[in-house]
Amino acid sequence: MLSEPSYLPARMVALKIEAHLLRHLELARQLDEQDLACVPSVSVIESIVDIAFWASLRREEGHPPKISLAFLPPEQAGKPLIFENKLRLTPRNLTKLAPAVEHPGIHLGVWYDGDSLSVWGTTHAIPGICFVLEVVEPGLLVIKHRRIDGFGKFVNIAVLRGDEIKVIDEQNISLDNSPELIESLLDMPLPSAPGDSFNILVELATAMRAHNRGGLVLIVPTGSDAWYNSIIKPINYPVSPPYTVISELLKQPKHQRNLVWKQGLRNAIDIIGGFTAVDGATVINRDNDLLAFGAKIARAEVSIPVDQMIMTEPVTDGKPVYMHPAQNGGTRHLAAAQFVYDQRDAQAMVASVDGHFTLFAWSHQLNMVHAHRIDILLM
Repeated sequence: MLSEPSYLPARMVALKIEAHLLRHLELARQLDEQDLACVPSVSVIESIVDIAFWASLRREEGHPPKISLAFLPPEQAGKPLIFENKLRLTPRNLTKLAPAVEHPGIHLGVWYDGDSLSVWGTTHAIPGICFVLEVVEPGLLVIKHRRIDGFGKFVNIAVLRGDEIKVIDEQNISLDNSPELIESLLDMPLPSAPGDSFNILVELATAMRAHNRGGLVLIVPTGSDAWYNSIIKPINYPVSPPYTVISELLKQPKHQRNLVWKQGLRNAIDIIGGFTAVDGATVINRDNDLLAFGAKIARAEVSIPVDQMIMTEPVTDGKPVYMHPAQNGGTRHLAAAQFVYDQRDAQAMVASVDGHFTLFAWSHQLNMVHAHRIDILLM
């Protein structure tokens, strides 16, 4: 029998998580998708979140657990590793299993065991819309689900850090009263809408965060050289001819996009993501072609220093905040804000060493830089 959760945020987010999963499941069914997960009930979600949180605060031989839990039966897991004796879902058992399943892509399978929950084994394969809970670090949980086609990072639903709760606002509900902000969001490389398979720039953002060195990407109009006016010459590492593998792959018809195509796209994204670790800015165009890396941003000769911007975050109940760009982060953030201020048809993406990730675009309605922080979507 499921016990009452003692971690209050588990109860506070369970209903919203269930609603999110049911919404995406219905959309997948409308698209006639077949391999789809079962949505856990509110009480099951509460229980899994509660147990995972208390497990995150434990240690095994001095190491905190890093685990991924997936709610599915063994029959939907491809070729899983199945324990002869299922283990009751408890903080202690999760902590004991953690050292064996830290590698990315391995999930502990959780399913019903009578009127309780148990861990039945491990799997790499999970169905579409499958509920996944990742223990990232002590007290930090990320709740997500697998995309329908399995390509790209999972879709985040909520992030819980201790008593802090952040639920993803997929439709920018928090900006409904600010149409001028929604308008500027259209120029940002935001995650795909529900039902779309992936977003190249969000996958690039994930690759940028992976090397933990921070990075800055400038996204400039295809065929325009105006961005050179905001770059110190000569550019340290121009790419000639431009690296066009991503745009070439995206030209292939969807019915030809097999596993080889997906791996080629992943490799190309990782290559560009790796160059963002080099000091300076990586420059790509709207077609995702790599033009340069290690570029140094300079204020345009006819411009003035940017002194104010507006900051938003895609969470429910979020409120826009006006601030000086320097209050948002370090030199990369300030450089990105200045570049967008000078090159108003361009955008920028900044990954901080501390894990924060911010998109920058010009808001024509507000006549200022709009910064949209999306690290909650990329964990």
